Amino acid sequence: MLGQPRGNANISEYLRESANRDPQGCALVDGTLRLSWAELDSQVNHFAAGLVRHGLHAGDRVGLLLGNSADYVIAFYGALRAGLCVVPMNPAYTAPEVAVLVSDAGVRLIIASAATSSVATEVADAVHSCEVVRVGTSAWESLFDASSLLAEVSTSGDALALLLFTAGTSGRPKGAMLTHGALRANTESLLSLNSPSAVQAGDVVLAVLPMFHVYGLNTVLNLSVAAGATSVIVDRFDPVDSLRLVTSESITTIAGAPAMYQAWLRVPGLRKAIAGVRLLSSGGAPLPPAVFESFAEFSGKQVFEGYGMTECAPVVATTLVDGHPSAGSVGKTIPGVEVRLVDESGHDVDDGDPGEVWVRGASVFRGYWPDGAGGPDAHGWFRSGDIAYADEDGALHLVDRRREVILVNGFNVYPREIEVVIESMPQVAEVAVLGIPDDVTGEGVLALVVPRGSVTSDDVLSFCSTRLARFKTPSVIRIVESLPHSAAGKVAKGRLRDVYGDGGAEA
Repeated sequence: MLGQPRGNANISEYLRESANRDPQGCALVDGTLRLSWAELDSQVNHFAAGLVRHGLHAGDRVGLLLGNSADYVIAFYGALRAGLCVVPMNPAYTAPEVAVLVSDAGVRLIIASAATSSVATEVADAVHSCEVVRVGTSAWESLFDASSLLAEVSTSGDALALLLFTAGTSGRPKGAMLTHGALRANTESLLSLNSPSAVQAGDVVLAVLPMFHVYGLNTVLNLSVAAGATSVIVDRFDPVDSLRLVTSESITTIAGAPAMYQAWLRVPGLRKAIAGVRLLSSGGAPLPPAVFESFAEFSGKQVFEGYGMTECAPVVATTLVDGHPSAGSVGKTIPGVEVRLVDESGHDVDDGDPGEVWVRGASVFRGYWPDGAGGPDAHGWFRSGDIAYADEDGALHLVDRRREVILVNGFNVYPREIEVVIESMPQVAEVAVLGIPDDVTGEGVLALVVPRGSVTSDDVLSFCSTRLARFKTPSVIRIVESLPHSAAGKVAKGRLRDVYGDGGAEA
């Protein structure tokens, strides 16, 4: 059976299996570079051996500070094949943000690109146990030395494959521990769907979602590799260029985010450009019903929507399960995943009522690094913090997020992380951060700042831009006299919108 190799649960075996089935078939396209399955598998073999020869041992953490590229794919599967744990990092992160991840995870080696090498080097200088290898240098090429190959290593399903950091409500990122078994469970559940198929051999998949995110890494890249589909890799989304690529590369499958579909609606010739596309899906953030309906009208194709989270590797539910996309619905749970909708007292809600989504299944993570805190309870249930209701057909509809997460272009932004940064300014007495509607990104970041001395919104923006990735940096900053507080003295975030609304930009 696909995905169950001989005693080896390592997800890099998906690549080996596809190379054995179709060695000369096209595995990936990256600009002018085209690699067959046999070529990609060979490079991964040599890279894995090079990492071991470099002194890395099973379980060591390797950070990937790269954009989408063939090099990312090789480094990802090579590290896994060597028995290492991969720590994907957003290449837009600043040195302070990367340093937190590297220090917390105990990263031994960072693979960086030309664009991120200065950040990686600054981090390595501060965290002395870590070193950097930049793609394209002699150090990088030495890892592909063909004189040695890695001895066959068997990996258990319980072995840690990924540490994916999500910003915690405390302001410090938390590393979700995903095993090879969890990633396999999610991949194989999606592969079992056939009305329609999520991906299949012969598909050409647009791989534009960032590979440092679990959606782009497991639901796009790994799923495509497991199925034997060709991945057309794009580092940055551009609505016009991406549609040209859809046509020129005969793309058949697109996994996207709501902002992509919204942007494509403004591009002339949309219907003709995607005429040959078999399947379109959306995740990472709720797809607004208006975008769903407009896209169907202007393109002639419906978008299948799904719901998931990093901690579940990631897919929990999708309209692909029953093949019926519907505006506002994220579909039914995928095979092997159970969901409960639970009220505040811990009881299942009545039919049709909203409740917190609890998830159980083989694809659920092991908890947060390093000790498994915050993971599933003794019965295997993980409490997502998201609120949903099930319709009469059993399909889920998301209605709220109990956590204060802000979704900017599908990426989680936690207010506390931004508040910690702004609070470190000597001129700031207090700050509160919340999400606001944004026509382009879905949500934006609003910072309400109470000054201690003389400070402007431009001062705050400048300070944040050197310490936070661009998508986390507040899009609106307001200098205010005070913030509402609860009886316990905490900022009463539930009253912030009543007092200040959603607008009034000063930056």
